[in-house]
Amino acid sequence: MEKTTDGNGQEREKAQPAAIIEVRNLTKKFGAKLVLDNINLSIEKGKTTVIIGPSGCGKTVLIKHFIVLQRPTQGEVYFKGRRVDDLSERELNNVRTQFGYLFQEGALFDSMTVAENIIFPICQHAKIRDWRQVEEVVKMKLAMVGLDGFQNYFPSRLSGGQRKRAALARAIALNPEVILYDEPTTGLDPIRSDIISELIVKLARELGVTSVVVTHDMKSAYKVANRIIMLHNGRVVADGDADHIRNHPHPVVQQFINGQVSEDDLAVLRMSGSVASSQFLPRDFEL
Repeated sequence: MEKTTDGNGQEREKAQPAAIIEVRNLTKKFGAKLVLDNINLSIEKGKTTVIIGPSGCGKTVLIKHFIVLQRPTQGEVYFKGRRVDDLSERELNNVRTQFGYLFQEGALFDSMTVAENIIFPICQHAKIRDWRQVEEVVKMKLAMVGLDGFQNYFPSRLSGGQRKRAALARAIALNPEVILYDEPTTGLDPIRSDIISELIVKLARELGVTSVVVTHDMKSAYKVANRIIMLHNGRVVADGDADHIRNHPHPVVQQFINGQVSEDDLAVLRMSGSVASSQFLPRDFEL
């Protein structure tokens, strides 16, 4: 508990927000490559946390630890106060049903219809006794993402934005407490990207879920986030609300959020170099 002082000068304990996910001293290595470097982080229940940072900084690796798709090299992962990184795959099965995961490319099964994709996790984790009820669930989930009526479509008939929305309907099929979004707007035009951002806000509000969003899209980040965390070289370099991030003094943060190339990178790009001569000349192809 954090301590604070009231108007009478009395010291009182201040309640901390409830953490639904927590990582402690989390380090992840792949061989000799250090990806996450001793991270301590709590994700507040019912809020939307956005994780930003340059490619390869460990954003996706971090959220995969939340559902133990990756296990720490060192450190611990907790969900609702229970340590989960040391659980067996069988024990993790129940934990993972409380998460929805929107993969970067959607990851729909091409051989299944949209409805069958949504039914798939239900079949994996529940005994279906009433198929009419399942059909109603599918209809409701698709309606939430604006795709009711697309039940019998195959993914190949959907646009990129529609595939993301269908995958999101599947991610919420089991009524998860947490939704993890991995680059949800990648590959979409600005209008379709904004639709996904609106859905993130809508689901957080209407379902009361905790959302964790990995993104490079700062417009989306500012729109959906209660809190923004920036990773750089496997460490947290900034953590706060949108205004805090916009005004953060760290040059790496400013370069990233404003899309600026560093001076070192510019110097490399501007270096003069020789241009190899062409192997063939136009006259070599004359008849």
